[in-house]
Amino acid sequence: MKKTIFILLDGCGFDVATENLGFLEHLVQEGQGGKYKILGELPSSSRPIYETLLTGLSVFSHGIVNNSTVRRSKEISVFDLCVDSGLKTAASAYYWISELYVRAPFDPDNDRIRLQSESAINYGIYYYEDIYPDSHVFNDAEFLRKNCSPDFLFIHSMNLDDSGHHSGCHSKEHHMTALKVNELMATFMPKWLNAGYQVIVTADHGMSEMGLHGGNTEVQRIVPLYLFSERVRKGSFCESTISQLLIAPLLCDLLGIEKSPKMKNLEDLGVDLFEK
Repeated sequence: MKKTIFILLDGCGFDVATENLGFLEHLVQEGQGGKYKILGELPSSSRPIYETLLTGLSVFSHGIVNNSTVRRSKEISVFDLCVDSGLKTAASAYYWISELYVRAPFDPDNDRIRLQSESAINYGIYYYEDIYPDSHVFNDAEFLRKNCSPDFLFIHSMNLDDSGHHSGCHSKEHHMTALKVNELMATFMPKWLNAGYQVIVTADHGMSEMGLHGGNTEVQRIVPLYLFSERVRKGSFCESTISQLLIAPLLCDLLGIEKSPKMKNLEDLGVDLFEK
């Protein structure tokens, strides 16, 4: 087992990441991590893809078909697998994550901060406004890391999605938001890497020029994957796209736990992520 941090940058398309996440790009260039290009599942909408990322299942299979499907997940998530293996989990995330893996519907009075929960997410700090600053999300996560010592920490920022909806993927506002995320990465990631954490960074979907997502275009579906672990291959491997279904079994592999029976085998997804 090795502690792992999973960062989900909501609404961060591949090109936006490449142009603005200079610290992550620097780490890849310095031989400290790997970069891949992911073709996201359909529909390219948030709540369905959250469930896909954390269970390894297609939307058709898990049944969270749109953002209005408000219910607890019925599938086995990475959070569940961690708890079943005796690991501690934590999340600094949008409230839809709480609805999927803690309880639904979300009650701000009782659910915003849940510590020592018996749910699949043991320690959680959840926000319910899309404009909740990413800086707060990362600092909430750092509080959980320092005080709760989770083995699996999920960090989910929303400001890129919010700026994309308001201004579109090519706007100055959207790219400025990405640059702010880059500053946060440069602030926190050296601490995490130096402390021995593995870090995986990706997105659920991208954003169109009109500020929309959900459909079947490259700008909405193609997102980055950055991997930082002693075990992964180092360098940029973006000549072709790989499946978003690999994220959940990849997390299980990094954490040293068994994947669920419904998750695909990494070797069957046609990508070699690890050093020989």
